[in-house]
Amino acid sequence: MNSNKFNSNGVKMIAHRGLSGVERENTNAAFIAAGNRSYYGIETDLHVTKDGHFVLIHDETTGRVSDKNINVERSRINKIKKIVLKSKSGKTERSDLRIPLLSEYIAICKTYGKVCVLELKGSLSMKDSESVVRIIRDMNYLKSVIFISFNEKNLLNLRKIIPECAAQLLTAGYDRRIFDFLTENRISLDIHYKALTKEIVDEIHGAGLEVNCWTIDDPAEAERLVSFGVDYITTNILE
Repeated sequence: MNSNKFNSNGVKMIAHRGLSGVERENTNAAFIAAGNRSYYGIETDLHVTKDGHFVLIHDETTGRVSDKNINVERSRINKIKKIVLKSKSGKTERSDLRIPLLSEYIAICKTYGKVCVLELKGSLSMKDSESVVRIIRDMNYLKSVIFISFNEKNLLNLRKIIPECAAQLLTAGYDRRIFDFLTENRISLDIHYKALTKEIVDEIHGAGLEVNCWTIDDPAEAERLVSFGVDYITTNILE
């Protein structure tokens, strides 16, 4: 399997949950698959375990991606690391497909020179936010991370910890309140592609901010967004 090529015309391409069109999402295999290709960045989702470890999985529970269903944030790391995830075939056939730690993801992105696009799920405490920053800073990769979240508090906490950090607000829609929040806090827009218009892109750019859009797998849709002048396209399979 491989990615689907299209003319991105210089738009920065982000591999959604790693190259999840080829490998099981949010695994080291998916991150490496993206690392070996031309993607600008690799996106993933962060949760906090019961005992304070940072792991990468989209859902709150493991049932969709494995044969065992546990709640990640109510479980300890030892239990989580034992879970083998399903491959793209739907079978539990590869022992390398596990839920990664934040540090593993950062190490892979660093090895391949990719920007980390790190989604903070739920509502992180200030202490947990500080710990995330500390882990990345200790790995000397903080300047190569874009923090994204649906939760505005997560982004505001990061602004307090590292005022200069790159940040994007995830949203399924757009209105005056969102625009005011972005401009007041110097946070860029990461919006569902169906809610995006050329007028929104122009307004965000006029405020000196960037536009990312998710999650586009259709080349024709991607080309339309490129024509809008977006800065980033987040995708499972396009390259």
